[in-house]
Amino acid sequence: MVDWQPVALILPLALDTFAVSAAVGLASPPVRQRLRIGLVFAAFEGGMPMIGVAGGAGIGTALGAAAGWLAIAILLGFGLYTLLGRSGGEEATIRRLPSAHGTALLLLGLSVSLDELAIGFTLGLLHAAVLLVLVLIALQAFAAAEVGMALGARLSERVREGAERLAGLALVALALLIVAQQLTGRA
Repeated sequence: MVDWQPVALILPLALDTFAVSAAVGLASPPVRQRLRIGLVFAAFEGGMPMIGVAGGAGIGTALGAAAGWLAIAILLGFGLYTLLGRSGGEEATIRRLPSAHGTALLLLGLSVSLDELAIGFTLGLLHAAVLLVLVLIALQAFAAAEVGMALGARLSERVREGAERLAGLALVALALLIVAQQLTGRA
């Protein structure tokens, strides 16, 4: 059986990836560029949580029971950050994605996947079994990126921002569900 907490992280990540990719889609990149960007998103968004899991697991072991509360704080903080809006610097990064190649593309992939690093850290703190979740994160990243880029030119800025806000709301809700579990002793 798969633990619901790690799997519940996939929806907000997909919404966030969709929102970023829809902004990339405004430039109407050709199919080949969309495929390349989708693969970069899948690689980074599937790989960055592994780094976070490694760090979070070690810290989680050291913190013991307090690790669950730190995981909640990270989810809540990231959810509020996403819900309340990000800095304009991300928009500049997004605009460079369609034309990026080589090292620049890798650096841009890294910059748009920092969210997943935080999620991986949270998974590590919760000592979650993550192999399936990492595969699902990579698959959702590719699918959400492709759909977002394909629809991006047709969607309004309001819809894209709404998807990002919904991702933040989902993370806040997940953090609150974990709080309820912690308080009732069912974590």
